[in-house]
Amino acid sequence: MRRRYAVLPNMAFLEQLERVAGAVEAHLDHLLAGPGLSPQSERLTDAMRYAALGGGKRLRPFLLIESARLFDVDEAEALPAACALECIHCYSLVHDDLPSMDDDAVRRGRPTLHIAFDEATAILAGDALLTLAFEVLSSESAHPDPTIRAELVLLLAKAAGWQGMAQGQALDLSEARKHFGPDEIAAMQTLKTGALFRFACEAGAVLGRATSQDRAALFAYASAFGQAFQLADDLLDAEGDAASVGKAVAKDADQGKATLVASLGAGPARARLDQLLADAEAALTPFGGRAVTLRDIVRFAAHRKR
Repeated sequence: MRRRYAVLPNMAFLEQLERVAGAVEAHLDHLLAGPGLSPQSERLTDAMRYAALGGGKRLRPFLLIESARLFDVDEAEALPAACALECIHCYSLVHDDLPSMDDDAVRRGRPTLHIAFDEATAILAGDALLTLAFEVLSSESAHPDPTIRAELVLLLAKAAGWQGMAQGQALDLSEARKHFGPDEIAAMQTLKTGALFRFACEAGAVLGRATSQDRAALFAYASAFGQAFQLADDLLDAEGDAASVGKAVAKDADQGKATLVASLGAGPARARLDQLLADAEAALTPFGGRAVTLRDIVRFAAHRKR
Protein backbone atom coordinates (compact mmCIF):
# COMPACT_ATOMS: atom_id res chain seq x y z
CA MET A 1 0.00 0.00 0.00
CA ARG A 2 1.42 3.38 -1.01
CA ARG A 3 1.88 5.70 1.94
CA ARG A 4 0.08 9.03 1.80
CA TYR A 5 3.26 11.01 2.42
CA ALA A 6 5.45 9.41 -0.24
CA VAL A 7 5.97 12.83 -1.87
CA LEU A 8 9.19 14.48 -0.72
CA PRO A 9 9.23 18.17 0.27
CA ASN A 10 10.26 20.30 -2.70
CA MET A 11 13.71 21.81 -3.10
CA ALA A 12 12.41 25.35 -2.64
CA PHE A 13 11.18 24.39 0.82
CA LEU A 14 14.49 22.77 1.77
CA GLU A 15 16.37 25.86 0.57
CA GLN A 16 14.03 28.08 2.61
CA LEU A 17 14.53 25.91 5.70
CA GLU A 18 18.31 26.15 5.28
CA ARG A 19 18.19 29.91 4.70
CA VAL A 20 16.09 30.55 7.82
CA ALA A 21 18.35 28.25 9.83
CA GLY A 22 21.25 30.45 8.76
CA ALA A 23 19.40 33.60 9.85
CA VAL A 24 18.61 32.03 13.23
CA GLU A 25 22.24 30.91 13.61
CA ALA A 26 23.50 34.43 12.87
CA HIS A 27 21.11 36.03 15.36
CA LEU A 28 22.00 33.50 18.05
CA ASP A 29 25.67 34.15 17.35
CA HIS A 30 25.01 37.85 17.95
CA LEU A 31 23.07 37.18 21.17
CA LEU A 32 25.84 34.92 22.47
CA ALA A 33 28.75 37.17 21.58
CA GLY A 34 29.58 37.40 25.27
CA PRO A 35 29.40 40.22 27.79
CA GLY A 36 33.15 40.96 27.71
CA LEU A 37 33.93 39.37 31.05
CA SER A 38 37.23 37.96 32.25
CA PRO A 39 38.75 34.93 30.46
CA GLN A 40 37.73 32.77 33.42
CA SER A 41 34.11 33.83 32.96
CA GLU A 42 34.10 33.15 29.23
CA ARG A 43 33.90 29.38 29.79
CA LEU A 44 30.17 29.64 30.43
CA THR A 45 29.66 31.71 27.28
CA ASP A 46 31.70 29.21 25.29
CA ALA A 47 29.54 26.38 26.61
CA MET A 48 26.35 28.23 25.70
CA ARG A 49 27.68 28.82 22.19
CA TYR A 50 28.65 25.15 21.89
CA ALA A 51 25.10 24.16 22.80
CA ALA A 52 23.28 26.67 20.61
CA LEU A 53 25.45 27.14 17.52
CA GLY A 54 26.76 24.93 14.76
CA GLY A 55 23.94 22.51 14.08
CA GLY A 56 20.30 21.64 14.20
CA LYS A 57 17.42 22.00 11.77
CA ARG A 58 16.05 25.10 13.59
CA LEU A 59 12.61 23.67 12.88
CA ARG A 60 10.87 25.31 15.84
CA PRO A 61 11.99 28.85 14.96
CA PHE A 62 11.19 28.12 11.32
CA LEU A 63 7.68 27.10 12.34
CA LEU A 64 7.27 30.31 14.36
CA ILE A 65 8.48 32.49 11.49
CA GLU A 66 6.26 30.76 8.95
CA SER A 67 3.22 30.94 11.26
CA ALA A 68 3.79 34.67 11.67
CA ARG A 69 4.20 35.02 7.91
CA LEU A 70 0.58 33.84 7.49
CA PHE A 71 -0.40 37.19 9.02
CA ASP A 72 2.06 39.32 7.05
CA VAL A 73 4.68 39.55 9.79
CA ASP A 74 8.15 40.00 8.31
CA GLU A 75 10.81 37.44 9.11
CA ALA A 76 12.97 40.07 10.80
CA GLU A 77 10.12 40.97 13.15
CA ALA A 78 9.61 37.33 14.16
CA LEU A 79 13.32 36.46 14.47
CA PRO A 80 13.85 37.52 18.12
CA ALA A 81 10.93 35.40 19.34
CA ALA A 82 12.11 32.54 17.14
CA CYS A 83 15.59 32.70 18.68
CA ALA A 84 14.14 32.85 22.20
CA LEU A 85 12.31 29.62 21.40
CA GLU A 86 15.49 28.03 20.05
CA CYS A 87 17.33 28.96 23.26
CA ILE A 88 14.70 26.99 25.20
CA HIS A 89 15.04 24.03 22.85
CA CYS A 90 18.85 24.05 23.11
CA TYR A 91 18.73 24.27 26.90
CA SER A 92 16.37 21.28 26.98
CA LEU A 93 18.76 19.21 24.86
CA VAL A 94 21.69 20.03 27.15
CA HIS A 95 19.76 18.94 30.23
CA ASP A 96 18.21 15.89 28.52
CA ASP A 97 21.71 14.63 27.68
CA LEU A 98 22.97 14.81 31.29
CA PRO A 99 23.97 11.58 33.09
CA SER A 100 21.08 12.08 35.52
CA MET A 101 18.59 12.08 32.63
CA ASP A 102 19.14 10.38 29.26
CA ASP A 103 22.94 10.10 29.66
CA ASP A 104 23.79 10.68 26.00
CA ALA A 105 27.34 11.02 24.71
CA VAL A 106 26.64 12.34 21.19
CA ARG A 107 24.38 15.13 19.97
CA ARG A 108 24.32 16.45 16.39
CA GLY A 109 27.30 14.24 15.56
CA ARG A 110 29.64 15.59 18.24
CA PRO A 111 30.19 15.10 22.01
CA THR A 112 27.37 16.32 24.21
CA LEU A 113 28.02 19.44 26.26
CA HIS A 114 28.70 17.75 29.59
CA ILE A 115 31.39 15.64 27.91
CA ALA A 116 32.93 18.47 25.88
CA PHE A 117 33.06 20.69 29.00
CA ASP A 118 31.88 19.15 32.29
CA GLU A 119 28.60 18.35 33.99
CA ALA A 120 28.41 21.46 36.19
CA THR A 121 29.13 23.76 33.25
CA ALA A 122 26.49 21.96 31.19
CA ILE A 123 23.86 22.54 33.88
CA LEU A 124 24.77 26.21 34.15
CA ALA A 125 24.87 26.69 30.38
CA GLY A 126 21.39 25.17 30.13
CA ASP A 127 20.15 27.43 32.91
CA ALA A 128 21.68 30.46 31.20
CA LEU A 129 20.07 29.62 27.83
CA LEU A 130 16.72 29.20 29.56
CA THR A 131 16.91 32.62 31.18
CA LEU A 132 18.34 34.24 28.05
CA ALA A 133 15.18 33.20 26.21
CA PHE A 134 13.05 35.34 28.52
CA GLU A 135 15.54 38.21 28.42
CA VAL A 136 15.18 38.24 24.63
CA LEU A 137 11.42 37.78 24.62
CA SER A 138 10.79 40.56 27.14
CA SER A 139 12.96 43.11 25.31
CA GLU A 140 11.56 45.67 22.90
CA SER A 141 13.31 43.92 20.02
CA ALA A 142 10.81 41.06 20.36
CA HIS A 143 7.87 43.45 19.77
CA PRO A 144 7.25 47.16 20.42
CA ASP A 145 3.91 46.43 22.14
CA PRO A 146 4.47 45.37 25.79
CA THR A 147 1.11 43.54 25.78
CA ILE A 148 2.32 41.30 22.96
CA ARG A 149 5.64 40.71 24.74
CA ALA A 150 3.87 39.81 27.96
CA GLU A 151 1.66 37.28 26.19
CA LEU A 152 4.65 35.71 24.49
CA VAL A 153 6.49 35.41 27.81
CA LEU A 154 3.46 33.82 29.47
CA LEU A 155 2.94 31.32 26.64
CA LEU A 156 6.61 30.30 26.57
CA ALA A 157 6.76 29.93 30.36
CA LYS A 158 3.78 27.58 30.23
CA ALA A 159 5.18 25.64 27.27
CA ALA A 160 8.62 25.14 28.83
CA GLY A 161 7.69 24.68 32.47
CA TRP A 162 5.74 22.40 34.75
CA GLN A 163 2.63 22.64 32.57
CA GLY A 164 4.54 21.63 29.45
CA MET A 165 7.98 20.37 28.49
CA ALA A 166 9.42 19.93 31.99
CA GLN A 167 6.39 17.92 33.09
CA GLY A 168 6.68 15.74 30.01
CA GLN A 169 10.34 15.04 30.77
CA ALA A 170 9.47 14.21 34.38
CA LEU A 171 6.91 11.67 33.19
CA ASP A 172 9.40 10.23 30.70
CA LEU A 173 11.88 9.64 33.52
CA SER A 174 9.35 8.25 36.00
CA GLU A 175 8.90 4.61 36.94
CA ALA A 176 5.21 4.98 36.07
CA ARG A 177 6.10 5.25 32.36
CA LYS A 178 6.75 1.51 32.26
CA HIS A 179 3.01 0.95 32.58
CA PHE A 180 1.81 3.65 30.18
CA GLY A 181 -0.60 2.66 27.44
CA PRO A 182 -0.80 4.41 24.04
CA ASP A 183 -3.03 7.24 25.29
CA GLU A 184 -0.78 8.00 28.25
CA ILE A 185 2.31 7.90 26.04
CA ALA A 186 0.68 10.32 23.60
CA ALA A 187 -0.27 12.66 26.46
CA MET A 188 3.30 12.58 27.81
CA GLN A 189 4.76 13.33 24.39
CA THR A 190 2.25 16.15 23.86
CA LEU A 191 3.86 17.79 26.88
CA LYS A 192 7.50 16.88 26.31
CA THR A 193 7.78 17.52 22.57
CA GLY A 194 4.53 19.09 21.48
CA ALA A 195 4.54 22.05 23.85
CA LEU A 196 7.30 23.95 22.03
CA PHE A 197 5.77 23.26 18.62
CA ARG A 198 2.45 24.63 19.89
CA PHE A 199 4.22 27.70 21.23
CA ALA A 200 5.90 28.24 17.85
CA CYS A 201 2.54 28.42 16.08
CA GLU A 202 0.81 30.36 18.86
CA ALA A 203 3.63 32.89 18.99
CA GLY A 204 3.39 33.44 15.25
CA ALA A 205 -0.33 34.06 15.64
CA VAL A 206 0.24 36.43 18.58
CA LEU A 207 2.82 38.43 16.63
CA GLY A 208 0.34 38.66 13.76
CA ARG A 209 -2.59 39.60 16.01
CA ALA A 210 -4.54 36.67 14.54
CA THR A 211 -8.22 36.05 15.20
CA SER A 212 -9.26 33.45 17.75
CA GLN A 213 -10.40 31.17 14.91
CA ASP A 214 -7.03 31.34 13.17
CA ARG A 215 -5.22 30.76 16.46
CA ALA A 216 -7.38 27.68 17.08
CA ALA A 217 -6.58 26.31 13.62
CA LEU A 218 -2.84 26.80 14.14
CA PHE A 219 -3.07 25.22 17.59
CA ALA A 220 -4.74 22.14 16.06
CA TYR A 221 -2.06 21.99 13.36
CA ALA A 222 0.76 22.26 15.89
CA SER A 223 -0.78 19.66 18.22
CA ALA A 224 -0.99 17.05 15.46
CA PHE A 225 2.40 18.00 14.03
CA GLY A 226 4.12 17.80 17.44
CA GLN A 227 2.82 14.28 18.03
CA ALA A 228 3.84 13.29 14.51
CA PHE A 229 7.34 14.71 14.93
CA GLN A 230 7.90 12.73 18.14
CA LEU A 231 6.55 9.55 16.57
CA ALA A 232 8.88 10.00 13.59
CA ASP A 233 11.74 10.50 16.07
CA ASP A 234 10.83 7.27 17.88
CA LEU A 235 10.78 5.40 14.57
CA LEU A 236 14.23 6.80 13.75
CA ASP A 237 15.52 5.60 17.12
CA ALA A 238 14.09 2.14 16.49
CA GLU A 239 15.10 1.77 12.85
CA GLY A 240 17.80 4.35 12.05
CA ASP A 241 21.59 4.20 12.29
CA ALA A 242 23.72 6.45 14.48
CA ALA A 243 25.80 7.83 11.59
CA SER A 244 22.72 9.13 9.78
CA VAL A 245 20.78 10.27 12.83
CA GLY A 246 23.73 12.05 14.46
CA LYS A 247 23.20 10.52 17.90
CA ALA A 248 22.93 7.12 19.52
CA VAL A 249 19.99 4.99 18.40
CA ALA A 250 18.05 2.09 19.96
CA LYS A 251 18.35 3.85 23.32
CA ASP A 252 14.59 3.97 23.89
CA ALA A 253 14.33 0.19 23.96
CA ASP A 254 17.53 -0.19 26.00
CA GLN A 255 16.26 2.25 28.63
CA GLY A 256 12.69 0.96 28.66
CA LYS A 257 11.33 4.27 27.40
CA ALA A 258 7.60 4.53 26.80
CA THR A 259 7.11 5.09 23.07
CA LEU A 260 4.27 4.43 20.69
CA VAL A 261 6.61 2.29 18.58
CA ALA A 262 7.20 -0.01 21.55
CA SER A 263 3.53 0.04 22.56
CA LEU A 264 1.92 -0.40 19.14
CA GLY A 265 4.63 -1.93 16.96
CA ALA A 266 6.32 -0.30 13.96
CA GLY A 267 3.51 -0.93 11.45
CA PRO A 268 0.65 0.54 13.51
CA ALA A 269 2.95 3.37 14.61
CA ARG A 270 3.58 4.30 10.98
CA ALA A 271 -0.15 4.21 10.28
CA ARG A 272 -0.71 6.52 13.24
CA LEU A 273 2.04 8.82 11.96
CA ASP A 274 0.30 9.09 8.60
CA GLN A 275 -2.99 9.96 10.31
CA LEU A 276 -1.38 12.64 12.46
CA LEU A 277 0.30 14.18 9.42
CA ALA A 278 -3.04 14.18 7.60
CA ASP A 279 -4.68 15.83 10.62
CA ALA A 280 -1.98 18.51 10.69
CA GLU A 281 -2.48 19.26 7.01
CA ALA A 282 -6.28 19.33 7.35
CA ALA A 283 -6.05 21.90 10.14
CA LEU A 284 -4.46 24.32 7.65
CA THR A 285 -7.52 24.34 5.37
CA PRO A 286 -8.72 27.80 6.51
CA PHE A 287 -5.45 29.36 5.31
CA GLY A 288 -5.60 28.01 1.75
CA GLY A 289 -2.52 28.64 -0.39
CA ARG A 290 -0.93 30.90 2.23
CA ALA A 291 -0.01 27.80 4.26
CA VAL A 292 1.97 26.01 1.55
CA THR A 293 5.20 26.12 3.58
CA LEU A 294 3.49 24.78 6.70
CA ARG A 295 2.22 21.91 4.56
CA ASP A 296 5.75 21.28 3.33
CA ILE A 297 6.87 21.02 6.97
CA VAL A 298 4.47 18.08 7.32
CA ARG A 299 6.20 16.27 4.45
CA PHE A 300 9.59 17.13 5.90
CA ALA A 301 8.60 15.47 9.20
CA ALA A 302 7.46 12.38 7.33
CA HIS A 303 10.77 11.98 5.47
CA ARG A 304 13.45 13.30 7.81
CA LYS A 305 16.42 11.03 8.54
CA ARG A 306 17.77 12.81 11.62
